[in-house]
Amino acid sequence: MTNKTFYIETYGCQMNFADSEIVNSILLEEGMKPVHDAESADVVLVNTCSIRENAETKVWNRLKELRSIKKENGELTVGVLGCMAERIKDRIIEQEHLVDIVVGPDAYRDIPNLLQEVDDGRKAVNVLLSLEETYADIAPVRTTGNGVNAFVSIMRGCDNMCAFCVVPFTRGRERSRPMGSILKEIKQLSDEGYKEVTLLGQNVNSYLDGETTFTKLMDEASKVDPEIRFRFSSPHPKDFPDDLLHLIAERPNLCNYIHIPAQAGSDTMLERMRRPYTREGYLELIDNMKAIIPGVSLSTDIIAGFCDETEEEHQQTLTLMAEVEYDLAYMFAYSERERTLAARKFEDNVPEETKKRRLSEIITQQREIQERRNKEEVGRRHLVLVESTSKKSDAQLSGRTDTNKMVVFDRKDFKPGDYVEVEVKETTSATLIADPIRKTTLSEYYGAEVVA
Repeated sequence: MTNKTFYIETYGCQMNFADSEIVNSILLEEGMKPVHDAESADVVLVNTCSIRENAETKVWNRLKELRSIKKENGELTVGVLGCMAERIKDRIIEQEHLVDIVVGPDAYRDIPNLLQEVDDGRKAVNVLLSLEETYADIAPVRTTGNGVNAFVSIMRGCDNMCAFCVVPFTRGRERSRPMGSILKEIKQLSDEGYKEVTLLGQNVNSYLDGETTFTKLMDEASKVDPEIRFRFSSPHPKDFPDDLLHLIAERPNLCNYIHIPAQAGSDTMLERMRRPYTREGYLELIDNMKAIIPGVSLSTDIIAGFCDETEEEHQQTLTLMAEVEYDLAYMFAYSERERTLAARKFEDNVPEETKKRRLSEIITQQREIQERRNKEEVGRRHLVLVESTSKKSDAQLSGRTDTNKMVVFDRKDFKPGDYVEVEVKETTSATLIADPIRKTTLSEYYGAEVVA
């Protein structure tokens, strides 16, 4: 397989992008070389997402495009990785002849063997899920990205079994990666000059390595390099620890931003969704977060039109969002996923036009909240980590505040990876426009050593 070229396309969540970096490492170890487009590759791998119907539709369309490329280049090998693999393996290989190889999220080590099977004239499949695989010994290779932000997977799978979610079926049971391997990867990122790391898991606050909890992991991670900012995604409201909130409040390089999925705003809906908390309990957690971490920024996930949703339940979701005042929300209309509890037990009975209308109301209200909250930022100063050139102008840079708000400001002599103090002068619903004041560091900006 030496000298073969490969190209990986990734769809879906940050976890998928982290998985693609693991596959990069495995293929590079085999002597293969990455290229920057599908047309010039010997092997194209599509890392897939099953979380919503729209994500799957994009993948199906792309596979059909790749089939056309394959007709022109008979030597091209096309493979599907990740969450769609097990569920659609028969259809994409035997019925529609779209791909040569199908690999589930726990079988990436087997890709070189599977590619050899394809070279021998066979179709190749491995979609077995594992109770142990964490890829802890594989150092991810980042061939894309900005060299500033990196994602580090700390666990795999999920045991929560929410009624709407396919993840336990596509990624298997929950298991945590050893803390030592996580800290080693963070140290490598520090040596390579990265300035922000996001720790990833389906439910990060369930992380457990022996007696090491997620709070302990965050504590140790933040000490690796006091000039690296840390974020995490996603925690679950059911078991969010107070000691983590206090640690975030104390440690300047742990960002004052928490993504805390609500999904819905009524007790009846939360019960149907199998979310083991109440509206009251969720709001108490939010109040606790705001009390312990002054100025904390919050984001959430919301599903519109889940099975049997009434107009009253929809209104309760709107009032929950209005009460919390999220700085960002990921909002979707419900789409049924095969094998989930909802697909087996409930009927997807909210009409599409009702789903769309309710989603539109949720989005409209959230946009108004974000516009109002962003206007409150005018005149405030923030520390921004520069990520890249602005999409609209090469004369400007963009980056994020500690609270995860996107900021645009004049380039001057700053560059990606710099920490820049800025003052906000105007805003949109999505972006803060600021004047740069000075280049600085985390330690200097906060007036003390980041880690005591």
